[in-house]
Amino acid sequence: MNTQPANIAGYSGTANIRAILFDVFALAFIYFIPTLSHMLSIKLYMLEPMRIMVILAMMHTRRENAYILAFTLPLFSFLISAHPVLVKSALIAIELAAMAFIFFRLVRIVQPLIAIFSAIWISKILYYGLKYLALITVLPEEPLVGTPLLLQLITSVVFSIYVYVFLKKRGMGSGAVSG
Repeated sequence: MNTQPANIAGYSGTANIRAILFDVFALAFIYFIPTLSHMLSIKLYMLEPMRIMVILAMMHTRRENAYILAFTLPLFSFLISAHPVLVKSALIAIELAAMAFIFFRLVRIVQPLIAIFSAIWISKILYYGLKYLALITVLPEEPLVGTPLLLQLITSVVFSIYVYVFLKKRGMGSGAVSG
């Protein structure tokens, strides 16, 4: 039985094509978030679409692809919509990359549900620490917490359940993921 999730599978041509197609989809998704938010009158960015894309990449493509998206999605969003501002985009990129890094380390030793939930919140703590430093230096008008913490907790639970169910279906329920 293959105990490797898609994100750390071999580097076959099919895996590369899948990663490229996923990246195009992720970029298009992020590109259309402002338009969809306007059309639906819902602040979709509060549902953390970049985190969704990185978590999906972690589960469905290679680990390296998750890091590529973590670093590029915030920059791409800034380039196409000037939102979030460049400093926040950099902080979000660090947060998303940290989340992936922490998850890939933790999932080796703890259950996936604990690994992903912990990775999300440890990376959020890192983000808010860095954002606080930015607020006292270069972003004084920005609020520290833009998305309500309860909503962040709810999305974290939903994302964690997705990862848990996905890896459980692949037979990786308790620290079986290597990488």
